[in-house]
Amino acid sequence: MTDTLSGVFQTIKDRQANPKAGSYTNKLLDAGIDEITKKVGEEAIEVIIAAQHQGNERLISELADLTYHCLVLMAQMGLSPDDVAAELQRRHVPR
Repeated sequence: MTDTLSGVFQTIKDRQANPKAGSYTNKLLDAGIDEITKKVGEEAIEVIIAAQHQGNERLISELADLTYHCLVLMAQMGLSPDDVAAELQRRHVPR
């Protein structure tokens, strides 16, 4: 799982550093934060609808879309999945 997310994130970072004509990732990055956050919101709503009405196969697909768009948002904001993992770790350390 981690290798896959890392690989997708590295591809996003590579597109950021080395834009590729016709790349959907570059289209999002070029459109900027407003478009990226709009897509994150749309995908989040689609996750909710899939969870409530469309079954696990569709839910998995929508969760993948949401995850991808969140990774693009992280890259745009100069963050990484490691930042999110560190926050989750901080929250789940026994006190």
